[in-house]
Amino acid sequence: MRTPRPHFVPLDLSPAVERAAEAARVTAERLGSPVIRHADWFLGLLGEEDGKPIRLLAEHGVDRENIRTSVEALATNSPPVLMEALYTAAQELAVTLRGDATLTTDFVLLATLEADAALRSLLADHGLPMETLRRALLSPDIELPTPAESPASSASAPPVTATMVPSAPATEPPTATDRVILESVDPRPGAARIVDANGNRAREAIRVIEDYCRFVLNHRALASQMKSLRHRLADAVARLPGSLLLMTRDTLGDVGTTITTEAEYHRESLACVATANLKRLQEALRSVEEYGKILDPDFARLIEPLRYETYTLERELLIVAAGDRRAQLAHARLYLLIAERNCAFSLERTIQEAAEGGVDVVQLREKKLPDAELRKRAAAVRRWTRDAGVLFIVNDRPDIARLVEADGVHLGQDDLSVADARKIVGPDLLIGVSTHNPRQVQTATTAGADYLGVGPTFPSRTKSFSEYPGLPFVQAATTVATLPAFILGGINATNIAEVIAAGGQRVAVSAAITTSPQPREAAQSLRAALASSQVIGQ
Repeated sequence: MRTPRPHFVPLDLSPAVERAAEAARVTAERLGSPVIRHADWFLGLLGEEDGKPIRLLAEHGVDRENIRTSVEALATNSPPVLMEALYTAAQELAVTLRGDATLTTDFVLLATLEADAALRSLLADHGLPMETLRRALLSPDIELPTPAESPASSASAPPVTATMVPSAPATEPPTATDRVILESVDPRPGAARIVDANGNRAREAIRVIEDYCRFVLNHRALASQMKSLRHRLADAVARLPGSLLLMTRDTLGDVGTTITTEAEYHRESLACVATANLKRLQEALRSVEEYGKILDPDFARLIEPLRYETYTLERELLIVAAGDRRAQLAHARLYLLIAERNCAFSLERTIQEAAEGGVDVVQLREKKLPDAELRKRAAAVRRWTRDAGVLFIVNDRPDIARLVEADGVHLGQDDLSVADARKIVGPDLLIGVSTHNPRQVQTATTAGADYLGVGPTFPSRTKSFSEYPGLPFVQAATTVATLPAFILGGINATNIAEVIAAGGQRVAVSAAITTSPQPREAAQSLRAALASSQVIGQ
C-alpha cells in the first residue's frame, strides 16, 4: 500500500528557479528533445553563474565544465521531468533538511538527483556522493537519522532519505488523489497545465488555417488575419510567467495523447481540414479563457475577443472558400434546365454542346427517377459539367446535391425551406429559389438564397403552370431583386427580346436548347441576345 506523504505546492517560484527552468527548456531544444529531462534540469541549474548549485559543486571540488560535458553525454537516456512531482519533492526535501518550505535551486538540484540514478552515480564519480550533498544542505537545527545502509554503498544504492521524506518522492507520478489534494491547496498548476496545452493547440490550429488561406485560397487578407491572430495570442500568453506554463507541461504523462477517434484521421477535402481546425481553435481558446481566469483575469479578458474573432473568421473563410461558385454565379447569364427525356440527343452531348454555346449553369430536373437512379445520373452530370466548366445544380434534392458534390440545389415554393436545405448542403453550396410574386422574392432573399428563379413568363413546353405572372412580374422582380435573377418559363429565341425589354438580364431555358437539332447554335443565339442587353449591375 502506498504510504501517505505530506503535500506542498510552490505558491511562487524564485527568480533563480524560473531562470533555471527556462535554461532547461532551451537546453532540451538545443539537444533535440521534445520534453525537458532531468539532465536538462541539471544543466539548467549549472547555468546560474552565482547560484547555490554552482557553489555547492565548487565547494566539493566538482569541476563545472567536466560535469557539464558528462551530463550532456547521458542526456539522451535521462527520464523526462514531471514538474508537479519535482517541485513537491524539492519542497519536501527543503522542509526535511532545512525546516523551510521555500523553493530554492539547491533543493531543486537535490530533487532532480533523487529522481535520476544515472545523475546520482555520475555526480558521485565526480567526487560528490548524494549523502554528502544532502548533509551539506542540512540545517544545524535538524538531525538526520542513521542511514540503514553503510556509507560506502550510498553512491550506488537508492538514496537514503530522512524520516519525513517519502520513499522515491519524485519517481512516482502523482495519483488522482494526489492531484485532488494539490488542487485544493493551489489550483494554479492544474490551470497552467490546461492553458499551456490549449494555447499550443490553438497556435497549431491557427497555423493550419493560415496555410489553407495562403496556399489553397491564395487569399492575402485572410492569411494576414490569421497571422495577426497567431501573434496576438502569443502576446497574450506571454503575459503569464513562462516558467509557470513550462513547469506544468507533462506531455508523456498526458492521458489524452493516447485517446483517438477514427474521425481524426479522415478528411474529405482541404476545406474539411480548415473547418476541423477552426472548430479546434474555438474550443481551445474557450478552454484557455476559462482556466486563464484562475491564473490572471486580465489575461482571460485578452483571450475573449480573440475567441469571438474566430467566429467571424470562420464565416469569412467559408464564404471565400465557396467564392469560386458565387463568383461564377455572379457572371452567369444563361441557365439550362435539363431532363434526359426532353433531349433530342444524349444528356452528355446536350450538356457539352450547350456549354460550348454559352450556357453557364445546368440544372438537372428529373422528377420521376427512383433515388438510386437519380443519384447515378446526377453523378454523371456532375462529371460532364465539371469537364465543361459550368455550374451544376440539382432540382429539389439537397441530399442528392450534397452526395454528388453539385454546386447547388434549386428549390420550389413547396420544397424544403432555404434554412433546412442549408443544413443539408452546408455553407458552400448555392441555393436557388423559384419565385412567382414580389413577396416570395423578398422572402427568398431574406432567407439566404443565393439566386432567384423569376416566372413563369410564357407558357412552357416542359412544364405546366396554373398561372403566369408574365412580363409585369419580370419588371417588378428585376427592379427590387438584390440577388441574381434568372427569368424562366417558355423563353426562346423569338421572345427573349421581350424579357430583356422588361429588365431581364439572365434567363433560364429548357426546350429552346434541349429539343433543338443544334444545341450549340441554339445556346449561342440566346447568349448573343443577352449580350446585346445592358451590362449586369448586380
